[in-house]
Amino acid sequence: MILTVVTIAYNSEQDIGRTIESVLAQEQGDVPYTLEYLVIDGASSDGTVAVAESYIPAMEAAGIDYRISSEPDKGIYDAMNKGIRRATGDIIGILNSGDWYEPKAAATAAATFTRTDCDLMYANICMRKTDGATFIKKAKQRKFQTSRDWNHPTTFVRAQLYKQYPFRCLGIHDDYGFFLQMRKQGRRIVTVDETLADFVMGGASNRKDLKAAKKRIMDRYLYCYRINGYSRLYMIECVAIEMAKLILG
Repeated sequence: MILTVVTIAYNSEQDIGRTIESVLAQEQGDVPYTLEYLVIDGASSDGTVAVAESYIPAMEAAGIDYRISSEPDKGIYDAMNKGIRRATGDIIGILNSGDWYEPKAAATAAATFTRTDCDLMYANICMRKTDGATFIKKAKQRKFQTSRDWNHPTTFVRAQLYKQYPFRCLGIHDDYGFFLQMRKQGRRIVTVDETLADFVMGGASNRKDLKAAKKRIMDRYLYCYRINGYSRLYMIECVAIEMAKLILG
């Protein structure tokens, strides 16, 4: 099995090293796999590419197929789509710059796909606040779907599905929209009750700003739920999520 990890980056020289090192630190498990690692940079003006290039010898020593590209893109999901198109692996995981995998992430993915023959899997994630506090966001599936139960950095998908259904590049939640699309299609989705990644809060999806929250509500409602045929009642979930962010952080 070839497992491809895609990291998208832009002006993140302070954070990308931690992300890359977490890929280097991946353990082998009972199911053998090889790693392909693609860094898709959006023409950074800082030292992001230089930091990424500094890991080339370590990647070669670890036997990881490591490729770096740097060119302008049309946003976060356009960059992800570039990585997906260039991936040659059987399974793809997307890990943004600044976030990181736990050492067992890739081995758990390889074992889960082999054991369950699933199309998509995701697991628990450690959420890290800017004040240093942390909490575990659990991976769940339920009849009334909510993004509170889904964690993109721990998600691994069969490559052919990512290639067949690229991100729509419509809003800030296109990754969740893809997940809902797979769910609506009846794809085999598996959750793993293990913490496989760490996510640093405070980005565009967590910014405590009323205007930004209103935009996120409409993006989630229109480009995740409604575009995939979900009920208008999901507007309640969209509002509730953003109210929780504004009140609780």
